[in-house]
Amino acid sequence: MTSPASSPLPQRGATLTDQVMNFVRAAVISGELETGKLYSVYQIADLLGISRSPVRDGLLRLEEAGLVEFARNRGFRIIPTSPYDVAEIFSLRLALEVPAASRAATACTPELSEELVELEKKMRAAAAADAEEEFFALDQQLHDLILGAARSNRGRDIVNRLRVATRLLGVSTAGKQRTLADIVVEHSPIIEAVKAGQSSEAATAMRDHLTRTGRLLVAQAITGQGLDLDPDRLWQDLTQGY
Repeated sequence: MTSPASSPLPQRGATLTDQVMNFVRAAVISGELETGKLYSVYQIADLLGISRSPVRDGLLRLEEAGLVEFARNRGFRIIPTSPYDVAEIFSLRLALEVPAASRAATACTPELSEELVELEKKMRAAAAADAEEEFFALDQQLHDLILGAARSNRGRDIVNRLRVATRLLGVSTAGKQRTLADIVVEHSPIIEAVKAGQSSEAATAMRDHLTRTGRLLVAQAITGQGLDLDPDRLWQDLTQGY
């Protein structure tokens, strides 16, 4: 692992516990932390130059989300997310975010429209600069904004946890099956429908976007883990009804 000098702490506006969670997520995505390998709380605390308490708190929160597991008196390990997990995660996101997009369109205000336009503009700029981490942070803000506009506060928390779970796969469709610019294009119909107050169209656009993303990530997880599974069958089995 890298030295403390190159670690991402501190991050303005985030608690140490949140920063530890962000560090673990980023380290898994970059390959700095490997799934299945044992690490110690002391090791992470020394690496980040902080006390063990916030490290333990951050790891406990990741354990609650099903992303890490503790081995008694031995440390912790990152739990690999299976293709089944990915399909289930997206079935939950479809259940939450499709109706939320519909409600957000019904309740859209001029302020919400301005925020959506600004986020889309920033996403286009990040895509043009190939700034992937910034792009996906903005992507998350967009989905969070729509859930917030739909007054789905519990849904926001659940979706944010689910997004962390998929990011801990260490994979992304960006640069492989589609570019960042392609992903912006997928979001545009959602934004336009919400701004126009078109609830049915907003729901359809959100469903199309999440379905495309979920299918790609399921197929990629199957390939990455060398499994002999039919991605279409797996997707259909776990997302039936959505």
